[in-house]
Amino acid sequence: MSEITKCVFALIGGIAIFMFGMKLLSEGLEHGTGNGMRKLLSKISDNRLSGLSVGTAITAIVQSSSATTVMTVGFVNAGIMTLYQATSIIIGANIGTTVTGLLVAFSSFNISVYFTILAFIGVFFIMFAKNDKSRTAGNIMSGFGLLFVGLEMMGDAFNNTDMRESMAKVFLAIDFPLLLVLLSIVFTGIIQSSSAVSGIIIAMVGSNAISLDNAIFIMIGANIGTCVTALLASIGAKTSAKRAAVIHLLFNVIGSIVFLTIVWIFSKSIISILETIMPTPQFQVAIFHTIFNVITAAIALPFVNQLVKLSTILIPEKTTQADASLKVQFIDDRLLQTPSIAIEQVDNEIKRMADSAKDNFKRGVASVLSCDLSNRSIIKSTEEEVNFLNRAIAKFLIKISSVAVSIEDELHIGSLHHVINDIERIGDHAENFVEHAEEMLASNISFTNAAKDEIGNMYNRLLVMYEQALLALNTKDTRLLQDISDIENEIDVMKRQFCANHITRLNAGECSVDSGPYFYAVISALERIGDHLTNIGFSIKSPSGSQREAQSLMHKSLY
Repeated sequence: MSEITKCVFALIGGIAIFMFGMKLLSEGLEHGTGNGMRKLLSKISDNRLSGLSVGTAITAIVQSSSATTVMTVGFVNAGIMTLYQATSIIIGANIGTTVTGLLVAFSSFNISVYFTILAFIGVFFIMFAKNDKSRTAGNIMSGFGLLFVGLEMMGDAFNNTDMRESMAKVFLAIDFPLLLVLLSIVFTGIIQSSSAVSGIIIAMVGSNAISLDNAIFIMIGANIGTCVTALLASIGAKTSAKRAAVIHLLFNVIGSIVFLTIVWIFSKSIISILETIMPTPQFQVAIFHTIFNVITAAIALPFVNQLVKLSTILIPEKTTQADASLKVQFIDDRLLQTPSIAIEQVDNEIKRMADSAKDNFKRGVASVLSCDLSNRSIIKSTEEEVNFLNRAIAKFLIKISSVAVSIEDELHIGSLHHVINDIERIGDHAENFVEHAEEMLASNISFTNAAKDEIGNMYNRLLVMYEQALLALNTKDTRLLQDISDIENEIDVMKRQFCANHITRLNAGECSVDSGPYFYAVISALERIGDHLTNIGFSIKSPSGSQREAQSLMHKSLY
């Protein structure tokens, strides 16, 4: 095997280790700062500087502008972020991605051996630590370490004289700015990571395998190539999400063209300035990349409205819109790159599902009390929506479970499977109420005023319980659980008392025998709805929603 072949294999191995280190670092930072990311996203407004800051911060956390942009496309597709808000976040993502290059530039100080030790310590934490925070810290340390191990391997590959001469011949053959930019676009589009390209180029510059001027043009091309990921993510998405991906492309292409023109004309002066202000070639490339993205962001930010308008021209609204009744609004596969955000959106989708089931519950009780079938069609369509959301959310939860999530999130995901099942069962009861009303109407059966009052009393307490259960689910406030438990006990007492009252009415001849089965069916269903609501509320302490298990866990936590 020739020396060049060995160097090529070492280079490929170095790139693989570098990219794996980026993945570990990204996952570790994302898990460790999941709550922080949620808070950042909750501050999204129409303020451009706010959006720019959020985009920069999130990209610095996940170490990938592509991931941030894909996530933003997912938010726009879900309808929880406007195109205007998304544009400033996308612009900020380009600044955040420069953090990787600045980190990689520290390889010029020959500190890789220390990061090798850090990688070993991180692996030790991953393998032997028992708590989630320690394993997350292990991922971060291993990721940092492997970044520099990969860079060291790439640098060693280029330190071979034959390898350097071969690379010099390659770049001599393509020593033309437009060609370098084009090749960089293609390569970045293939590996779908401008941060990885930055790391590779910085390693090559540090080993004198590529000149600084060539590296600058390649970095410009990488900014365009990273748009491929967002464009692919927008396939099959709504019009607004496609526009967000196009804005990402427009911003990067326009900024790259402006900078390419300037650098092409003043390349010698720019290189001279970089060599004066920065001590090493690695930092010279990293600083250029930072200046490039900061200036293009500063130029583009005042023209957010114009970018949005241009995207609407390029991607016009479809003339016919498909029925959106059976579609998810908050969850999107594009959000799976950031599991903590994906879980947050599941919570929003579940709230939507619970609200639909609650509306049907109200309609169903109203129908059975008055034997009115006017809401039958809307109850049926809403039930179909609840069933659809149950299946869609369950599938999405399984997808989240397949990516790396914290132990806390694993438990939360497990509890949400039970929650959506309980909500779906509440929807089924609402549909059953309409069926009872239909049968009673056909048989000319009705409830007495006393029976209606009793059903109404249970129903009103359940509405209060419904609000408390959803509030507990959304806020994780355990203080609400005692109220939920008290109402459930109250509902159980009501059921027993109302059954006895019905027998008394029968004996007194105040109601018909035929109404009995329907009365028992309704109050039994209401009592079971109370059980489901209890499960939903107590799911914040027990993954299964078990009241006994939750109370046991709460008791243990006091000691």
